[in-house]
Amino acid sequence: MVQMPTLHGSDAQTKRKEIQTYFQLCYQRYESLFRLIADQNGYYQKADPLRQPLIFYYGHTATFFINKLKLAKIIDRRIDAELESLFAVGVDEMSWDDLNETHYEWPSLERVQAYRDEVFVLVNQVMESLPLTLPITHESPWWVILMGIEHENIHLETSSVLIRQLPLAYVREDAAWQVCESDRDAPQNEWIDVHEGTVILGKSKEAKLFGWDNEYGRHEAHIPSFKAAKYLTSNAEFLAFVQEGGYDEDAYWCEEGRAWRDYTGAEHPMFWRKSAQGYTLRTLSKEITLPLSWPVEVNHLEASAFCKWKSQQEGVRVVLPTEDEYVRLRDVSGVPAYLEWTSAGKSIAAINLEGFASSVPVDTHKHGDFYDIIGNVWQHSRTPMYPFDGFGVHPVYDDFTVPTFDAKHNLINGGSWISCGNLATQKSRYGFRRHFYQHAGFRMIQSNYDEKIATNIYNTDTSITQYCHFGWGENVLGVENYPAACARTALVYMKDKPRRKALDIGCAIGRSSFELARGFDEVIGVDFSARFIQEAQVLKDEGILRYSIKTEGDLEQFHEVNLETFNLSQTRQKVTFWQADACNLKPIYQGFDLIFGGNLIDRLYDPQKFLEDVAHRLVEGGMLILTSPYTWQEESTPKEKWIGGYKRDGESVTTLQGLEEILSRDFVLLDTQDIPFVIQETARKHQHTIAQMSVWQKRVDANL
Repeated sequence: MVQMPTLHGSDAQTKRKEIQTYFQLCYQRYESLFRLIADQNGYYQKADPLRQPLIFYYGHTATFFINKLKLAKIIDRRIDAELESLFAVGVDEMSWDDLNETHYEWPSLERVQAYRDEVFVLVNQVMESLPLTLPITHESPWWVILMGIEHENIHLETSSVLIRQLPLAYVREDAAWQVCESDRDAPQNEWIDVHEGTVILGKSKEAKLFGWDNEYGRHEAHIPSFKAAKYLTSNAEFLAFVQEGGYDEDAYWCEEGRAWRDYTGAEHPMFWRKSAQGYTLRTLSKEITLPLSWPVEVNHLEASAFCKWKSQQEGVRVVLPTEDEYVRLRDVSGVPAYLEWTSAGKSIAAINLEGFASSVPVDTHKHGDFYDIIGNVWQHSRTPMYPFDGFGVHPVYDDFTVPTFDAKHNLINGGSWISCGNLATQKSRYGFRRHFYQHAGFRMIQSNYDEKIATNIYNTDTSITQYCHFGWGENVLGVENYPAACARTALVYMKDKPRRKALDIGCAIGRSSFELARGFDEVIGVDFSARFIQEAQVLKDEGILRYSIKTEGDLEQFHEVNLETFNLSQTRQKVTFWQADACNLKPIYQGFDLIFGGNLIDRLYDPQKFLEDVAHRLVEGGMLILTSPYTWQEESTPKEKWIGGYKRDGESVTTLQGLEEILSRDFVLLDTQDIPFVIQETARKHQHTIAQMSVWQKRVDANL
């Protein structure tokens, strides 16, 4: 039994060895899963049109270690910058994920495997010497190591879902991934009373196990009594819905569900296969006769439609449970916490890969009066992903959960047979798009509980709202909006030059990108922060952005940005936004007439690398325009990476001098000018700063 390490202990060397062993087991287990792919061509097939091919996920988890360790300044070198850019982002169906196949030339499996081997060696070497103080806290460098391991455990599960979607010709059976052979008559489901009670969700920073950002904080609610199904919904129960035309009856489907059903043409669950002899089930590596006693695996939309059908059948309100109701059910069932059953070495559920590489009959694992409170398959809820009171992001992975606070991702509970590590713990919280597939099913309940969670449409995250206001608000000091002023000035410099394509690096909430699109045919805005890109994408998609900003103490002022107000609606179709690392851009970012970097250079972890890379991304005679107040800080840029603001041989080196030293081979400095800006912290507290804009033109022979 593989147990995730606790954060506590009395001996640092023992804990070091424990985490190192855990890393090795998880890393090798992930590679073992991919041995189910029999034909290398399977790595390059899109098993799901809304996901990348499997070669991406095979490389992604390894590059995550390097990218995060470098961001945390635990290592100072890359292994393969090209792969670490290619495999960096693009794993969920967010608007800024680049799933365009023409943008990628995927590397060979041999190269990716060699890379994974190097990462394995490097991470082990890092763990040998990395300082370790117990307990491990969010600030510890070991938190980043654990983050990488648990991130790979997530992709162990999501990759297994994609392997189930590959054509059978690309997969093979493997002794390490054996499917359950047991089936029997499906048990008759029944309703069991769950008495009212109070639930407390969330955990403190003193918790014994690693957790993702959304697990921390506190949520408390009193849950009225309800009835819950004894078993997860079985294939047999769902088959009745299919046979009675459930997929054809619009009344059972919400608007989103109907759109998904009509688009996909779905007539039954995705892992079912229909033939003249009946239905079969696709498992990891083979098709078997549909096991009627196993839990059905469906997406949230299908589960909700079934509940509406069941409501009509039984004349009562049948729904999916909320997260609160699931936790109440778990409390009354007496399921022990993760550390209790793993420490005892006792398998209590189809979870943590303790049994088969598949589901098992729904009456196998008893938990109190119920079965499968945890494990077998994830259980859909009707709760959208939301933050607990006290939520905060981790600076090394600030976009793990925040992009899912969009009312489009619903929580799933309980874990599946392949949920390992953090996914198998009682505090885990994961949200998926309602049309996505996991190894997920559902449990029906009868309930009239009205869940009360925060659904404020205004963004109130201070780290985001200040940038929203900086980009789109006006200030009382009468200084022109900074990104608008920068874009306007850049267009003046581009007046007599081609204006086909511009790259806005460090675009934040997108104001400069939209403004540049007044004069360019196409503008690509990129930023390291997915949280910034998320807000920019909202503006592109909807034309409106709402946020609130502190004015005084607990008081706040609400703002609404409408592109119509700025006469920018016509630019929406010319702007695209992507998440990207300015110091390690993908090769697709080429052929620009202008590259603009606003307040960027003194916030990069390796500004010289960015500057040395930028010339070949511009056309001949193309323009590079940089602005910055040159406020160098070691939190953003290691001091040895500063390109100015220091003494060398007793002489002062300014940032403009540093820029000239690096850029002079490929660029001519045309001009500099000062551009002021104001950042509002509260109604009466503002930061007034003066940035320098430097304007560079690429030499005609720069690429020779």
